[in-house]
Amino acid sequence: MPEKLNVQHLDIAAFARQQASASGHTNASAYPRLAQELVGDAAASTVAWQAQGQWLAQTGGAGQPWLYLQAHTTVALTCQRCLQPVDVALEVDRAFRFVKDEATAEAQDDECEEDLLAMSRDFDLPALIEDELLMALPLVPRHAVCPVALPMQTQADAPQEAQERPHPFAALAQLRSAPKAED
Repeated sequence: MPEKLNVQHLDIAAFARQQASASGHTNASAYPRLAQELVGDAAASTVAWQAQGQWLAQTGGAGQPWLYLQAHTTVALTCQRCLQPVDVALEVDRAFRFVKDEATAEAQDDECEEDLLAMSRDFDLPALIEDELLMALPLVPRHAVCPVALPMQTQADAPQEAQERPHPFAALAQLRSAPKAED
């Protein structure tokens, strides 16, 4: 394995056979899809990541390449309650087994618990890191306790014209209570 790995063009089989590892610290701005989700300057967040290759022996077979990925960062997102920035910790700790092609990965996906990826001699590790960080984002980011008071509107706070408007079903209530005409 060369002294300096090109993680954007990684030969997965060679990486796994040599049980090589790679690690780094990358600004979140290097991951454009992740940066779109962030509030403020994406360069302020640093993603620490580590990848470890391993070749696991397989009964009756040549073995299989695995990649173990860990990544963590803290990013600023928009709180969905107060709309202020909220710092959210993202953690990735995943194992991937590589198979010969996409068709094999699709065929085996339902039968195995691990994540499957197609073998590549030109694997883009930063793209995998970005994908995993995006999947680690919370669906609804929010503070445990918002730092600002949340605006709530009560009946007393409602504009005067809204208080004077008749209820839309008031006419139905009148029809229901009206005496029935006999035929």
